[in-house]
Amino acid sequence: MNIYDFRVKAIDGREVALADFKGKVLIIANTASKCGFTPQYEELQQLYSIYADKGLAILGFPSNQFAEQEPGTNAEVQNFCQINYGVSFPLFEKTVVRGENAHPLFVYLTEKAPFRGFDLNHPIGTKLQSVLQDKFPELLAGDSIKWNFTKFLVNRQGDVVGRYEPTTSPLDMKEAIEKLL
Repeated sequence: MNIYDFRVKAIDGREVALADFKGKVLIIANTASKCGFTPQYEELQQLYSIYADKGLAILGFPSNQFAEQEPGTNAEVQNFCQINYGVSFPLFEKTVVRGENAHPLFVYLTEKAPFRGFDLNHPIGTKLQSVLQDKFPELLAGDSIKWNFTKFLVNRQGDVVGRYEPTTSPLDMKEAIEKLL
């Protein structure tokens, strides 16, 4: 099994086979419109603009699971992303990314790239760890996604090769992306 075995729903409701992305390097991210990390949309779009013609695809999966920071409809999410960040990479319908009802794609991603902790030398890493311990301790258990803007890097063969927590700027992934392109 690899990434190409999954089917997902685009933000407009169309079913999409991830096999359509065979041969591309992928960044798969769970996203939200009302999060402190929301400006990462801008950096994801920058990466897409730089590398799309070299074979990078970015797949954004809005989720409302983390402090209800994605309350809008799919249409509202798409509109927000286009107006505020010029997002032109594919977005998918709001998705459950952790827990009992997690989409199988995200179960697979977290199995292949387990949680290794936040960078506690980074001030945002320390703050996120503290907020989760104080307000959402259940989110810290296991390898599941901990917060919005967790990013998974997938090579051209469909293998998950990296996991980047929300505290990692998408632009800090450039070197890893370039090695795969």
